[in-house]
Order: sequence, then C-alpha cells, then structure tokens
Amino acid sequence: MEIIIGKYNYWIYIALMMIGFYAMIAKRNLVKKIVGMNIFQTAIILYFISTAYKKNATIPILIKSQEVIDVTQYVNPLPHVLMLTAIVVMVSTFGVALAVIVMLYKKYKTLEEDEIIEILREKK
Repeated sequence: MEIIIGKYNYWIYIALMMIGFYAMIAKRNLVKKIVGMNIFQTAIILYFISTAYKKNATIPILIKSQEVIDVTQYVNPLPHVLMLTAIVVMVSTFGVALAVIVMLYKKYKTLEEDEIIEILREKK
C-alpha cells in the first residue's frame, strides 16, 4: 500500500497518458485527437521532470569557497533542459496540427474523421 500511495504522482501521469491515448484513438473529431495528443505529451514531460527530482538537492552551481564537493547533493539539469526542448516541440506540433485542421475544415466543411474519409471515398 505504501508503494501505491508513495508514488501517487506516477499514477497521475499514467492516468493523464491514458486519457490522452483514449482521446487520440477513440475520438473522431480531429481537434479532440490533437488535444489528446497534447495531453499525452504533457504527461510524458511531467513524468521525466519528476524522475529528475532529488530530495534536499540544489542546483549544480559550484561556489569557489566550497572545499568538499559532494555530487549527490546536486540535481541533474539535463532532464529539465531536454523537457524544455520537448515543450517547444509540443507547442509547435500543436500549432501546425491546428493549421492543418483549419485547412481541412475549409476544404471538407467538417472536422469529423469519418465524414472526411467518406468524402474521399466518394470522390474515387
């Protein structure tokens, strides 16, 4: 029971991932699919940031007056930097996807995946 309660943040990330995955797979509206993808990506980013957390640690800035350097008291900044890059990629893919959806709506007058597929089949 301690493992489940002690790692509640991971359960939240799993729930967010499953919500996003469900939206991408089960929903037929293209905007809902894109929002589901965004939720999924956000859950992954939160997961990676939480794995980089270290209790009672500080940022890795060395002060010249320190005589003994204990590496275990510093947080690794690499996961945070990588997730900043992932956030930029997430926002840009979201913007491009919404632009594509706007173009699809102008062409087919619908955002429903099934209706667009049906229109494409009728044209053949």
